[in-house]
Amino acid sequence: MTQHNQNVGSWGETVAADYLEEQGYEILLRNYKIGRGEIDLIVRKGNVLVFVEVKSGRSSLMGLPEDRVTRYKQRQLYRLAQAFIQSWQGSADEFRMDVIAVDSKGSGYQLRHYESAFYI
Repeated sequence: MTQHNQNVGSWGETVAADYLEEQGYEILLRNYKIGRGEIDLIVRKGNVLVFVEVKSGRSSLMGLPEDRVTRYKQRQLYRLAQAFIQSWQGSADEFRMDVIAVDSKGSGYQLRHYESAFYI
């Protein structure tokens, strides 16, 4: 991954984390790494634990950022979430997988939040 892509990704994750906090979510972890995989954000709202994949972009030439959450990526995130849940000391009644897409728009951005974006 190029430095530019890392910067765009980090920017998108910060925008997403700020948005989630404004919506009443508690940020538990950012960039949670297990082996070769990573979960961008792990958040909680009430008794719901949410695993969030953040995709960001500065151009629509390659399609929408959320379109890059492939079936392979979904399965990988599900496995990582299962590993996290097994080791987690907290409690939750519900778990879900969300996707947040962030597009740069001039000096601003557009954000789309897909709750329960996929199921495995």
